[in-house]
Amino acid sequence: MLEKIITKGKEQANKKGNIKFLLNQKLELKGIDLLEIFEGHGIARKKLSAELELFQKGERLTESYRSAGITWWDYCGPILVNSYPSYFEQLPDLIKKINKERRTSKNYVLFLGRNDVESNQQPCLSLIQFQIDNDKLIVSAYQRSSDASLGLPADLYHLYLISRQINIQLKSITLFLGNVHIYENNIEGTKCLLNGEDVKFNLNVN
Repeated sequence: MLEKIITKGKEQANKKGNIKFLLNQKLELKGIDLLEIFEGHGIARKKLSAELELFQKGERLTESYRSAGITWWDYCGPILVNSYPSYFEQLPDLIKKINKERRTSKNYVLFLGRNDVESNQQPCLSLIQFQIDNDKLIVSAYQRSSDASLGLPADLYHLYLISRQINIQLKSITLFLGNVHIYENNIEGTKCLLNGEDVKFNLNVN
């Protein structure tokens, strides 16, 4: 996906910085693909695990995230308004329901985000759907916007951690990406990453 954005992406001016982007992309990953990503690249596993746990508790104070070593929410101010915790706090009950029912005929869905509400960071991950097929778990998600260098690996790891809370073997995670992009200041770093080099990307925020 990173290679495709660099070679085929269009350019666009963005209030957080210029980007190269693609529209309406699909990314389907099976267990072996996820293992390759998580083991082959420097993903902040402990911080992302702590972040998901705080999300599911409905924790909105950015100080709580900072205490866990997570500083990428600091720009939002003291509290996260209508962001991930507002919706992820519904997830534990949904997971309990899936584990109890295990219905193959039902689509279990978590919606993230609302229109016309005050927000300092609308969730980029907009919908997560859980389906059971032949005793395997299939996770599908829609992202309205995805920073391919930084946000996408983090969202994938979150989805993987969520799937681990469901007592059904994971078959695949599929992401439908409305707008997937790389910020201009991370293009060269992405090229280095694709060449097997260690890279630290720059965070782009309002």
